[in-house]
Amino acid sequence: MKISMYDACVPPGIRMLNNLAAILEKAAAHAEAKKIDPEVLVNARLFPDMFPLARQAQIASDTAKAGAARLMGLEPPSFEDNEKTLAELIARAKKTVVYLETLKPAQFEGSEDRTVNWKTRTTERSMQGLPYLVHQVLPNIYFHVTTAYNILRHNGVELGKMDFLGR
Repeated sequence: MKISMYDACVPPGIRMLNNLAAILEKAAAHAEAKKIDPEVLVNARLFPDMFPLARQAQIASDTAKAGAARLMGLEPPSFEDNEKTLAELIARAKKTVVYLETLKPAQFEGSEDRTVNWKTRTTERSMQGLPYLVHQVLPNIYFHVTTAYNILRHNGVELGKMDFLGR
């Protein structure tokens, strides 16, 4: 049985961004219950040279929407990286899901062989669609959602494996 590029890209992106939103909602409830300034969580990081929670959530969102758009040969939608609260990060994750839900399987036809070009902070990259999805997009979504989960868990938010995986 074959898996389509759409099925390998869009549903996992939707699932992980929905799970991220739910994790962030738990963080907001935790901050309120424990009388913690939510800004502390938004700016928390695991190590000094790592991005804080807010940036982890932004990158997860960017990777999901940009990865899908590039596979379709489209310009990704641009979201400002200006979220400063847990509520704003939750809204961004949900906004990304809304975008992903508009995509159709037919838009991904032939994308496994399409050359995808993109810029990173330091370089320009290019690869075929299938390796781009498998080696760039999916690992980055999982990495940044995992890191957001770990930042919150490290800061006392009661999260478990099922929060990451979803139900």
